[in-house]
Amino acid sequence: MKFTDKGIQAAKQTTQRAAAWAAKVQSTGVTIKAMYWTLGEYDQVCIFEAPDDETATSVLLAADMLGNVRTQTMRAFTAPEMDRILTKIP
Repeated sequence: MKFTDKGIQAAKQTTQRAAAWAAKVQSTGVTIKAMYWTLGEYDQVCIFEAPDDETATSVLLAADMLGNVRTQTMRAFTAPEMDRILTKIP
């Protein structure tokens, strides 16, 4: 995630906003595994699990709509998931 101008102006509340967002999305089946504030190109990294890609997309859109951050997603695969993918290679 990257802060928007609105988000950086209210940076002192970032941890409270993250906690409120995590509590809100829990009702959709999303579990926040970790939230990190970072140095460099991105301001935050959120590691979460969602029941499906559609749910993940909906909660990220909800975060974007609040106006404090812009999200970029990276789908990760576990070793067993990757093994299943590899079996499908023709």
